[in-house]
Amino acid sequence: MKFYNRTKEIEELRRIQGRAFDSRSRMTVITGRRRIGKTSLALRATQGEYPTVYLFVSRKNEAALCEEFAGLISTALGCYVPSEIKSFKSLFQMLMELAKTRKFNLIIDEFQEFFNINPSVFSDMQNIWDSYRNDTRVNLLLMGSVYSMMHKIFESYHEPLFGRADAMIRLSGFGTETMKEIMHDYRPDYTNDELLALYTITGGVPKYIELLCEDADLSIEGMLDYVVRENSPFINEGRNLLIEEFGKDYGLYFSVLSCIASGINTQGAIESALGGVTVAGHLKRLIEDYALIKRVRPIMSKPGSKNVQYEITDNFLRFWFNYFDRNQTLVELNNFEYLRHIISSDYPTFSGFALEKWFRLKMMESHQYVDIGSWWERKKGKEANEIDIVALSVDGKNAVVAEVKRQQRNYDHKLFMEKVDHIKTSILSKYDIETRLLTLEDM
Repeated sequence: MKFYNRTKEIEELRRIQGRAFDSRSRMTVITGRRRIGKTSLALRATQGEYPTVYLFVSRKNEAALCEEFAGLISTALGCYVPSEIKSFKSLFQMLMELAKTRKFNLIIDEFQEFFNINPSVFSDMQNIWDSYRNDTRVNLLLMGSVYSMMHKIFESYHEPLFGRADAMIRLSGFGTETMKEIMHDYRPDYTNDELLALYTITGGVPKYIELLCEDADLSIEGMLDYVVRENSPFINEGRNLLIEEFGKDYGLYFSVLSCIASGINTQGAIESALGGVTVAGHLKRLIEDYALIKRVRPIMSKPGSKNVQYEITDNFLRFWFNYFDRNQTLVELNNFEYLRHIISSDYPTFSGFALEKWFRLKMMESHQYVDIGSWWERKKGKEANEIDIVALSVDGKNAVVAEVKRQQRNYDHKLFMEKVDHIKTSILSKYDIETRLLTLEDM
């Protein structure tokens, strides 16, 4: 698949590269979940007249890793690397010495793996970087996909590399226009329902899109046939992504995420579903340490409001937990035919929430709004007057209040306008309100 989008990120990385080669060395940190395209981005952004050293940190003995790195460095820079070098500390110092007289890019992928190889690498690098960065011309890119560990390495005040990064870039999935471009390239006569299916399943993650583009016809049936089958790369993907994040205590985290994916999205409801287990700490860590969920409050609520729901931020993980993790018995029995039936039956309902996220993302990309969310109120333990999307314009005078339905025939105009009248009285009295019905046709 050809390289799509990332225009702004490439421009920023090339700007940083120029500064690194013209003045002094720069350190850039690139994070994002696995399959999001960090490596492709880094390699594309560093194409040009200056050489690039690409080092992938696999989990092996440090001496063996350095031996592998020595060959890669020698090839990329055309230099001699002494066989006596058995530590990354010595290897990194040698590279920084070279950077006194040469300009080059240095990419270190899965950088957080040094935690498992030799944690002292981080303090060693800090000392060497501080000593050399002002007298060298190296463009250093450090990448990692285990969010909790990368967050700790570079954003925890007590860690040696805290404050050393000149820039931090976090990659997310493709936006709405890029996904339309991909569908146009691979399925020119696509329907919006097929576009929604691609977004619902992949969340815009480039690797998942690439797999579907190369091996499926991008019809809804074709995508589901590819995803839900024996030996599908999607079957264990959620588990593989997260076990390294959570470690041996992944069981309860998985249960919490499974609840949220299925619509059990308040702390009380989750604890009740799990038999009374306290999950406040797990929810907090899923937000702050792992960035896998977020707190959602009605728009314009006070920050301390207890009217909180939780939402999985990654579309693919929501899909995986709702279908693969939830139906693990069917997966183990290889009964993919019945699992496929479950997903097909449930898809129209499940994709409705993804359609709401699509329109919020589309609004966000327009840069016309200062806040975009939803609104609901609780009444005697129940939700009332729920509104799918409320968006406040940058001028502070206008608001969009929208109902999202897959099909227009499911829309009740009278009921919606009653909700609009209520929210105008409750929180939007100072705004001019534009009402919208958003359906598949508006994607």
